Amino acid sequence: MLHRALPRRPEARRILVGTLLSAVGRGLTLPFLFIYLADVRGLTDARAGLVIGWYGAVTLALSPLGGTLIDRFGARRVVLPCLVIEAIGTGSLALVDSTASAFGVMTLVAVGSSAIWSGQTTILASLTDDDERQRVFGLNFALLNLGIGIGGLTSGAIVDTARPATFQLIYLLDAISYLMPALILLSLPTVGHRLAGAGRSTGRGSAGGYLAVLRDRPFRRLVIFGLVLTTCGYAQIEVGFTAYAVRVVEVTPRVVAWALAGNTVMIVLAQLVVLRRLEGRSRTASLAVVGAVFASAWLVLGAAGLVGPGNALLAALGVVACAAIFGFGETMLSPVMPALTNALATDELRGRYNAISSMIFGISGVIGPVTAGPLIGMADGRIWVVCVVGGCLTASVVALSLRRLLTPLQDGRTTTLTPSAEPVPAPA
Repeated sequence: MLHRALPRRPEARRILVGTLLSAVGRGLTLPFLFIYLADVRGLTDARAGLVIGWYGAVTLALSPLGGTLIDRFGARRVVLPCLVIEAIGTGSLALVDSTASAFGVMTLVAVGSSAIWSGQTTILASLTDDDERQRVFGLNFALLNLGIGIGGLTSGAIVDTARPATFQLIYLLDAISYLMPALILLSLPTVGHRLAGAGRSTGRGSAGGYLAVLRDRPFRRLVIFGLVLTTCGYAQIEVGFTAYAVRVVEVTPRVVAWALAGNTVMIVLAQLVVLRRLEGRSRTASLAVVGAVFASAWLVLGAAGLVGPGNALLAALGVVACAAIFGFGETMLSPVMPALTNALATDELRGRYNAISSMIFGISGVIGPVTAGPLIGMADGRIWVVCVVGGCLTASVVALSLRRLLTPLQDGRTTTLTPSAEPVPAPA
């Protein structure tokens, strides 16, 4: 299954190696930024939260510019400097000693990260054919989670709030990890350039910009689906899931940590199996199933809240099961969403399509945490459970309504015959 999921072109395989290496570095630092700023560098909780929120706001604001630059100059010329800026910014976190320096460094990190995801997705799409993109994007997501898991386990054994040098070490290692995909891209001089004559062949020049992208009715519907699903899904993991598990279900933070580990294990183990099952199936139907799976995960968490402290073991199992079920849904969303985005995109606007797709997570990342706190405080969290379950099911309905706007090829119900494929004999 791994061999089947690998892209045909060796350049794409090397890009995936870069994803894994940088993900290990990201996993080293991902869970610890708030703790580092507040407990190690002495910022108040409020100021540390503002610094992290500022990073998200700057990244979101610069993402459209990143998409425009990718289309105009090619992903290579945008991703390479962004990776270097990200490495410098991440490494500089080791030197933060005040609120002002934290804001300055996180601004630098945000500038670097604003176009990396959309640029790397554009590069990967340019190196793969439509019939293999879904598998490759799924494998990319599995490698991303595998790397984050390895990094998280490693840093968990290293960091100590009583020893600031341990945090400085992991931020320097994270900075080095961002240079790995940059070196790989430098070793591929023909990869990531703007396609010559893009726009003339289709009659849709890049002059249309984001207006041309937003006039794409199927893509608008896909964006609506993504906003609803991620606001009620991904955006709830960091705040809603954790707060409900600790305050309503009354499990310990260690149980939450095990649940998130179970989420990663589910993704890594199930991704290749799911990729094989998704082949030749409707992408919109798969997205609708994702909404139903996410809703099921939140229902399990809601049931754990009803059990509560009366049965600690059953409540803990419910929290872990919620994260694992959610991870199974992620294995379907991660290959289908980018594959459908790039099936709708044209070469001259591909950077903008991927930029908007990445902005979905940024926007929902602002809405989700802001709404989760008040909702969990109402009616012992039941209002929050109803809202996120209803939102995920609404996303499923939006996904099903998208099918009639797509061709069978865009929906994944049929694939183009590639030169390497065996011809299919006509039926008698």
